[in-house]
Amino acid sequence: MTALDEPPPAAPGAPLLEARHVVQEFVVRDHGGVRGGVVQAVSDVSFEVREGETLGIVGETGSGKSTLARSILQSPRPKSGEVRFRGVELTKLRKGELLDARRHVQMVFQDPFGSLDPKWKAARIVEEPLLAYGVGAAERGRRVRELLDLVGLDPSLYADRRPRQLSGGQCQRVAIARALALSPALIICDEAVSSLDVLIQAQILNLFEQLRAELRLAYLFIAHDLALVKQVSDRVAVMYLGRLCEVGPAEEIYRQPLHHYTRGLLDSIPSPDPKVGRRRPSENLGGEPPSPLDPPSGCRFRTRCPRAEERCAAEVPELRTLAPGHEVACHFPLEHAAV
Repeated sequence: MTALDEPPPAAPGAPLLEARHVVQEFVVRDHGGVRGGVVQAVSDVSFEVREGETLGIVGETGSGKSTLARSILQSPRPKSGEVRFRGVELTKLRKGELLDARRHVQMVFQDPFGSLDPKWKAARIVEEPLLAYGVGAAERGRRVRELLDLVGLDPSLYADRRPRQLSGGQCQRVAIARALALSPALIICDEAVSSLDVLIQAQILNLFEQLRAELRLAYLFIAHDLALVKQVSDRVAVMYLGRLCEVGPAEEIYRQPLHHYTRGLLDSIPSPDPKVGRRRPSENLGGEPPSPLDPPSGCRFRTRCPRAEERCAAEVPELRTLAPGHEVACHFPLEHAAV
C-alpha cells in the first residue's frame, strides 16, 4: 500500500474511531523534582465516530479537549483505556505500526501561523507528509498542486509564498491541505477556527463541509463555542474537567439540553439581536472550574451546579440514555429537575 492508497474501510456497522475508558494523567514536579501531584486531564472518557460523521467536542478552556485529541493520536499514549481505529487497537502498536496508522488520522491545529514552518513555502509545507511517507517527486508535485486547488488556493499564486505572506485564513487552508495530503479518513480539528475572525471562520467551516461531502471525511471537531460546534456537527459531546457530561444529536442538545453545564454554555451564547439579549437567565456557570490537580469528589460539576445534593458528592454520575441517542451524566438532569 502506498501513502496515497485508500485505507481499508471499517467493518459494516462498526465505528471508524472508538475510544473506551480513556484516561490521561500527568505528574507535576515541584522544584527539585519532587512529585507535586497528578493532573487528571482525561478521566474515563468513551465515545465513537462513524464514517463520514462529525463529532463536536465542546467545553471551557482546561476541560481536557485537546489532551483527549492528542491521546487519540497516541501523542502521548493514554495512561489506560482503548483507542481503536477501524478495529485496530492503537495503544498497542509499535512505533512503525503507529506511524502507518497515523496517516489515516490527521490534525489541524488552532494557530494557523504557529503550526507552519515560517521558513518554508506553502508547497513545501503541503509536501512534507508525502516526503515522510516516500512518495515520488513527480507524484508529490502533482499532489501538492491538487491539494492547494482543493482548499481554494491557486497553486500558481500561493505555492511559493511563505506563511508571513499569507493571511490567517490562507495559512489555515495550507494547514488543511497538509492534513489532507495522505488521504486520511479522520481529521481532528483542535480549535481550528477560534483564532480567525468571523467572516474567515465561516469560509473555513464551509470548506470543511465541502471536503467532508467530496472526500467522505469524518471529523472530530474541538471548540469551546457550542454555537459554532452546532453548525458543523452531527453529534456533540460536552466535556467538563476531564469527563463527558452529555452526548447527543447537535440539534437535540441545542434545543433541549439535559445537563446543567450544557445549559450554562448555551446561556452564555450572546444573541445577535441586542434587544433580545440572552435567551434565559444564566445560573449555572458562576465561579471558576476547580483544578484538575484536585477535582471534586463525585460529580466534578457539583461545585458550580444549582441542583447539587449530597449524592452528587458521593457518587460519580455515569452516562445514561434519557432520549434516543442522547446521554447525560447527571444524578438530577434537567428533564427531571422538577421531580
